[in-house]
Amino acid sequence: MSEQRIPLAGVIGDPIEHSLSPRLHGHWLRANAIVGHYIPMRVVNGDLEHVIRTLPKAGFVGVNVTIPHKESVLRIADTVTDRAALIGAANTLIFRPDGKIYADNTDGYGFVENLRQGAPDWAPDTGPTAVFGAGGAARAIVASLIEVGVPEIRLSNRTRARADALRAEFGPRIKVFDWTQAANMLDGAVTAVNTTSLGMVGKPDFRVPLDGFKPGMVVTDLVYTPLRTHFLDEADNAGCITVDGLGMLLHQAVPGFERWFGMRPVVDDALRQAVLGP
Repeated sequence: MSEQRIPLAGVIGDPIEHSLSPRLHGHWLRANAIVGHYIPMRVVNGDLEHVIRTLPKAGFVGVNVTIPHKESVLRIADTVTDRAALIGAANTLIFRPDGKIYADNTDGYGFVENLRQGAPDWAPDTGPTAVFGAGGAARAIVASLIEVGVPEIRLSNRTRARADALRAEFGPRIKVFDWTQAANMLDGAVTAVNTTSLGMVGKPDFRVPLDGFKPGMVVTDLVYTPLRTHFLDEADNAGCITVDGLGMLLHQAVPGFERWFGMRPVVDDALRQAVLGP
């Protein structure tokens, strides 16, 4: 009788040193006394398919995928979930016992679960959502907002063509605003989301006027370095309910960990502290 293999998982990207995923999954493995490992792997584009097809033979049960490979892995996978196909990217791969590679995108799930945890009374179907940015992250956010019943998604991007492309793809619930008029998206909105990198450490500031924030609006920023961005500070000052971006990273990891290691982990303060570090 052969010995049971220790399950291995990890994250592949290029670069990979910045990833918080090893800290995140490592905490869950320790907290739940699971025998398994999660490791970061720098993989360049030219090696991607070879590495992914080799990992299952080395005992890997799956991997997370980050920049720049999230689109490329869709061509390698044997099965792609509807939401990953709609978003055009995958962040979670599951290696099945039969050798098949299953690709999913849990970013939208993580986004919604973060808001539900951080703003328990959030009612997305009661009014418009303002979304700043139309890049890769925005695709997952828009798809998830449609899924939870948001009646109107107001979208603005510094390059308007990208926002127009999302509208063409996701349909008439998307209303596009020029970037110079982006502040107007907040008028009457019940939710506001920054999906851009503006305000992140090392990136330009978020300069869109935010005096349209109103008390009770649910506001979240996908940026989590720093945790408290100018976008969130302005929302706090206006009496909004604010949810930082770290929770999306934590929640998007839940489905993958459950599939790889056989138990559903908990997103709590202990996890946040473990990921943020000393």
